[in-house]
Amino acid sequence: MASERLKEIKKNYGKVSLGDTTVDMAIGGMRGINGLLWEASLLDPDEGIRFRGFSLPECQAKLPAAKEGGEPLPEGFLWLLLTGEVPTKEQVDTVTADLRSRSKVPGHVFDVINAFPVTAHPMTQLTAGVMALQTESEFAKAYETGIHKTKYWEPIYEDAMNLIARLPEVAAFIYSRTYKGGVLHEADPNVDYAANFAQMLGFQDELMHELMRLYISIHSDHEGGNVSAHTVHLVGSALSDPYLSFAAGMNGLAGPLHGLANQEVLRWLQELVAQVGSDVSRKQLSEYVYKTLKSGKVVPGFGHAVLRNTDPRYMCQREFALKHLPNDPMFKMVKNPYPNVDAHSGVLLQYFGLTEQNFYTVLFGVARALGVLSQLIWDRALGLPIERPKSMTFEYIENYCESKFAA
Repeated sequence: MASERLKEIKKNYGKVSLGDTTVDMAIGGMRGINGLLWEASLLDPDEGIRFRGFSLPECQAKLPAAKEGGEPLPEGFLWLLLTGEVPTKEQVDTVTADLRSRSKVPGHVFDVINAFPVTAHPMTQLTAGVMALQTESEFAKAYETGIHKTKYWEPIYEDAMNLIARLPEVAAFIYSRTYKGGVLHEADPNVDYAANFAQMLGFQDELMHELMRLYISIHSDHEGGNVSAHTVHLVGSALSDPYLSFAAGMNGLAGPLHGLANQEVLRWLQELVAQVGSDVSRKQLSEYVYKTLKSGKVVPGFGHAVLRNTDPRYMCQREFALKHLPNDPMFKMVKNPYPNVDAHSGVLLQYFGLTEQNFYTVLFGVARALGVLSQLIWDRALGLPIERPKSMTFEYIENYCESKFAA
């Protein structure tokens, strides 16, 4: 059992150092500090993400798809993230059915969202919608009545699964009222999670359904140190329920340096094409990149805080594009060095007609729920404590370092 494994790790290795922490690491975004248990996935700087030990290509090969040779179903990723096991197609179908049975969104949630002007950013509407769903929290009710701490994970599981199930309808409602004049598309009880989401957004193209399966799967988790994942874990460690924790994480995801990056990539590429053209030379591209950097901006979608090789999530999107849209001009613009997942996702979405860039982060949020909520269940099942790192002042750092030099 995972709880017994945790006890053995604490017993045998509790006093073992995981590495030195430097001043640069402490004041540089805590990069490189090993300080968080996250079982769902692990990010290797050279290899990329592994979901429960499986690389992304291995997941694509092993996890069940909606059709032969197609993209893996997000329900399979959810099963893998929750259990650490590769599911059968029958097991994936039970997850699809379970999520469908939980997907009814209470009417007051739509009332809350409708209180916003349609000009409100979709992420603002999403976090408000998630907060409105919090009235349904099974954990909040159980905690109020005095549930034993060893049972915390059970209502957390119910909340997590309910939230994952209801997010597509909430997101589709936001998309409709913000961009489509309020025209709604009914859920389809006969298709999988991603295809149903795409249909509720108004997309009937099977290739768009395949893209949505791929998109949700590869965005589902990226270990625990990124802003949205860490925020969900941090807030959840205070025993805030999954709705409160996930809403907090989504506010982090809305930041330009995190979840907004995919729309910024597409915007940058579109500006490049508008100013230079799609048939751009290496010299022209270099000059445009230099112009961007000299203006004090970054080139979005290239490089990564952890990865030091091409993001495998980019590579699987590239393979999808080579298969389905090899001649798209925007696809051809997405190149090295070291492109990450954001460098491609917006290009694919706009190709299939989802051109509303401010909505892209909502899609990211729906996908990221699978990973962060799976881990949140395990946080409570393992009895992980409230997170409380030590902070420092300038004076403390100076005095500490000077005392080290003096010694």
